[in-house]
Amino acid sequence: MRRSAARNVSVVALAAAVVSIGAAGPPAPHTASPPASSVKTPVAVGHGGAVASVDADASAAGIEVLRGGGNAVDAAVATAAALGVTEPYSAGIGGGGYFVHYDARTRTVHTIDGRETAPRSADASLFLENGEPIPFAEAVTSGLGVGTPGTPATWGAALDAWGSRPLRELLKPAERLAKHGFTVDATFRSQTAANEARFRDFPASAELFLPGGQLPVVGSVIKNPDLARTYKEIGRNGTDVLYEGDLAGDIVRTVQSPPVAEDATRVVRPGELTERDLRAYETVRRTPTKVSYRGLNVYGMPPSSSGGTTVGEVLNILERTDLSEVSEEQYLHRFIEASRIAFADRGRWVGDPAFEDVPTWELLSQRFADSRECLIKDDAVLTSPLAPGDPRRPERCVSSGRAAPTTYEGENTTHLTTADKWGNVVAYTLTIEQTGGSGITVPGRGFLLNNELTDFSFAPADLAVHDPNLPGPGKRPRSSMSPTIVLDHHGRPLLALGSPGGATIITTVLQTLTGHLDRGMRLVDAIAAPRASQRNQPTTELEPALWNSPLRTRLEAIGHAFRLNPEIGAATGVQRLPDGRWLAAAEKQRRGGGSAMVVHRS
Repeated sequence: MRRSAARNVSVVALAAAVVSIGAAGPPAPHTASPPASSVKTPVAVGHGGAVASVDADASAAGIEVLRGGGNAVDAAVATAAALGVTEPYSAGIGGGGYFVHYDARTRTVHTIDGRETAPRSADASLFLENGEPIPFAEAVTSGLGVGTPGTPATWGAALDAWGSRPLRELLKPAERLAKHGFTVDATFRSQTAANEARFRDFPASAELFLPGGQLPVVGSVIKNPDLARTYKEIGRNGTDVLYEGDLAGDIVRTVQSPPVAEDATRVVRPGELTERDLRAYETVRRTPTKVSYRGLNVYGMPPSSSGGTTVGEVLNILERTDLSEVSEEQYLHRFIEASRIAFADRGRWVGDPAFEDVPTWELLSQRFADSRECLIKDDAVLTSPLAPGDPRRPERCVSSGRAAPTTYEGENTTHLTTADKWGNVVAYTLTIEQTGGSGITVPGRGFLLNNELTDFSFAPADLAVHDPNLPGPGKRPRSSMSPTIVLDHHGRPLLALGSPGGATIITTVLQTLTGHLDRGMRLVDAIAAPRASQRNQPTTELEPALWNSPLRTRLEAIGHAFRLNPEIGAATGVQRLPDGRWLAAAEKQRRGGGSAMVVHRS
């Protein structure tokens, strides 16, 4: 059952000057003061619960739910729904994600796999034509890349299991935000600009995101009445309406016959998603991954995500080094090499466990990590692509077989983290894949469809190597989403975090964890620290602060090779302080900065 029900919650004071998305003529500049909730603060400390997300309106939605007596799960759903309004290129009901929950009453961690699934008609040749992979750009902007959305079902499953408020109540803040508007910021405008050509090829997307045929103006206030009506329908009738009935029919028609502008020259392939695929969709409750690190218990998302296994393996590898004592150069070297090794193992072994024999327990064993850790040398760099190890039969310092490549994953996911006064915590990462998803808006419904199926391997890179991430009927594509919760030795939450960023999610979470737990950085500073990301590739990505640092030269001297990445990830987290207060933390600058809020500041 996918749950719904009702009560009204107020969330934000909205500006009077509103420009309707799709209105005739370009938007007028917004001259009134922005809503109070639009002011972003990267860190907040206080009592009564906490919310951290990339967007102030979304964080405010979660805080209102907490103030009204809702719990962390309720707040997470409300925040996610609001992100579907203000961050529509990153998340929404046309996508999916992973939900990790700490239950304070039982002191246990639970997960929901709400990943999108391929149509039942899909097989390993989904993205092949005449035996060759189709152009990636044609897969990205197509019905072919659209998987069955999992986000609404995730909300229903989470509320059924742990929620305390009805869905209709929790969707009201987002419904109001969509109806009355939100203020366009520079990030929203730049992301729209990056998708402008795609959006112009789909009339429903152009009407929604290019008001009057123009890019939205920074400071203007825009609205999405179609999404407000869709949220109202879901709140009234439950999340099942997306999986059967009129809304489901609208999704299927859009996928099977993408509504392309008459003058468009783009090749837009139809997809094969059916109403049967939607009706058959189910979330999956999975046992979380767990490793011990520095006396703490680190819980994450198991396959179909590779986040929990890869984060866990890297931590196990690093466990043998006192990272608090080594130099910054040695810290980054070992972090990079441990990431390289774990990504080699991820590529060979991790896929949807309904289709693949994934050795989750063995990948997370300290024995396997020790057999891989010995590959790391202080004065030399491993060559990528590195071959995987065998977690079922680990041999010391041995890599065997051939390397599996890291598949492309869109970076414009979003992450939110919530906590409540009872001590419950949620780390929730959700996405529609790359920025703007498929680029295709469901006409009259106000949301973009995902292109998550492009996370599959289009074809095996090497016929001699088994690829666990090829498409299959009803299969979930492998993900790197890494919502993470850390408990102390008493079984109480210490912190929770996660990030967007495609495959860089894993390294972002790891660098934030080790920066805070090992290097002694405040959580907000660990989130803000310049990042490196190695994913079993010849070069390691560096953000500008590291690229321009003397550290880069010293690391290059021992064999590291680097390439510049302007921005990696956009993490958020919450932390339980020793005195019982909550600290919420978000980005200071990435993606325009994040929004950390608490119920009562102190």
